[in-house]
Amino acid sequence: MNITIITVGKLKEKYLKQGIEEYLKRLSAYAKMDIIELLDEKAPENLSDLDMKIVKDKEGERILGKISDDTHVIALAIEGKMKSSEQLAADLDKLATYGKSKVAFVIGGSLGLSEAVMKRANDTLSFSKMTFPHQLMRLILVEQVYRAFRIVRGEPYHK
Repeated sequence: MNITIITVGKLKEKYLKQGIEEYLKRLSAYAKMDIIELLDEKAPENLSDLDMKIVKDKEGERILGKISDDTHVIALAIEGKMKSSEQLAADLDKLATYGKSKVAFVIGGSLGLSEAVMKRANDTLSFSKMTFPHQLMRLILVEQVYRAFRIVRGEPYHK
């Protein structure tokens, strides 16, 4: 399975980079995983609704430019579906079983994802009703994908 994380914004924190690198190394035994970082739009703190839409649309165009037609897209969004680790594992296993070898998880910028990206998504995923920094979300997502592969293979993993 080829899994891509498409994310808006650069990862700066060394400790997050180290954690992600560790899980990517562990995941290499199960799947090919890539992370694509896209430029985020610079935006002042107080944006109008129209300005926010413009920013999200520009970021959305960059995201959609990285997604092929045969990719199963899972958008991370606070209003997405909440799933257990076991449910995520079952979903990924089902995708592999039915020939969906390309999966992309999409993490938006600080304003979220554009309407066009949400429409392109085959599924949505929420890790919590809480808001997390998108840099931290990357680490959480990579860990959960690793956990999913361990669950599917019946391998032990701490709870």
